[in-house]
Amino acid sequence: MKMKAKSTELPLRGIRVLVGRARHQAGALSGALRKLGATILEIPFIEIRRPRSFEPLDAALLNIKSYDWLILTSVNGVEAMWERLDRLRLKKSDLKHLRIAAIGPATKKAIEDRGSHVNVVPKEYVAESVVRSLNRKVKGKRVLLVRAKVARDVIPRELRKAGAHVDVVEAYETLVPRSSRSRLRSVLATSGMRPHVVTFTSSSTVRNFVNLIASRDVNLVGVKFASIGPITSSTLRELGLTVDIRAKEFTIPGLAEAIVLAMVRTASYEDRR
Repeated sequence: MKMKAKSTELPLRGIRVLVGRARHQAGALSGALRKLGATILEIPFIEIRRPRSFEPLDAALLNIKSYDWLILTSVNGVEAMWERLDRLRLKKSDLKHLRIAAIGPATKKAIEDRGSHVNVVPKEYVAESVVRSLNRKVKGKRVLLVRAKVARDVIPRELRKAGAHVDVVEAYETLVPRSSRSRLRSVLATSGMRPHVVTFTSSSTVRNFVNLIASRDVNLVGVKFASIGPITSSTLRELGLTVDIRAKEFTIPGLAEAIVLAMVRTASYEDRR
């Protein structure tokens, strides 16, 4: 893949980046990359939907005063939880006694934007780091974990080992957006639209991407895969895909920065050939 050297002001000029975040969340990554000169293709690999029932979440929220800790692992979980708080006519003061852990800065900001204080954000924005941050704080405590329907069980399993009483409630579920299938295959098959980089922001986006292409005859030669963090990278490898670009900081800005560094290096290498 031959590329011209990039302007220092627009280091991604001429680079097509496929952003596969859920439709309502793509804007942050797309916007950051556009400012750097990239041409953005948005095809969601993931769709966020309400759970079949909010009864378990509602029951936990109505009993919120019995919990010592609240853990939120995504902005989606924050949005769903606060929507239910409003529906149940619960107030910010009902959460005042809680200590709150957020998996990363975006989740922390979403919580703070709703008027609650976040006590813990782990050094690395993955479940294992959440466990390390809370391991010595939760013995004998009641913990409410609000998350997606399907998620890794690292947090509840390890905190229970540490002596916590953990309730896990579903706030939303993630699905494969079938409407993305034909467009994705078309983009990958068309030379003038074919992305130089495909971004992945969770293991679900990786699994759904593989589900959407659903065929070994899709040509992925020359396409670089960019991962937001180690769990996403592990899923890429597990499913036979390469990890060409890895964010050092497991955030959207960190992913954008990693893409810039990788593509500038590629351009410099090509110029020397």
